[in-house]
Amino acid sequence: MGQEVSISYQAVKSKVYKLIDALVEDMKTEGDVQESMKRWWKLVHPADRPVARKYLLMVLQKSNASLEAITDGLVAFKEFEEVRELDSAKAPKMQRVGSQAQVASPM
Repeated sequence: MGQEVSISYQAVKSKVYKLIDALVEDMKTEGDVQESMKRWWKLVHPADRPVARKYLLMVLQKSNASLEAITDGLVAFKEFEEVRELDSAKAPKMQRVGSQAQVASPM
């Protein structure tokens, strides 16, 4: 196997957050993010994959919980709703993602 990646909680979190940033900034598409994660997974040594999977699921669950908290907080915030009503033609509709991230397999 060629180059291998470091597996630590911080390294996994950094990888996920960089991909989220790239998606938010329109530098990557959802397909690009998926391909990037597949390439990353192939670089993880097979012996390290259980730990990598554990850390990846932890980061994804915490990220999902953060997004839900932001969504719930904004939806409950009266001033946010007032602005949304005034600008409803342009503003994206916020949707609840679900109470828990469900990831069957990282790749």
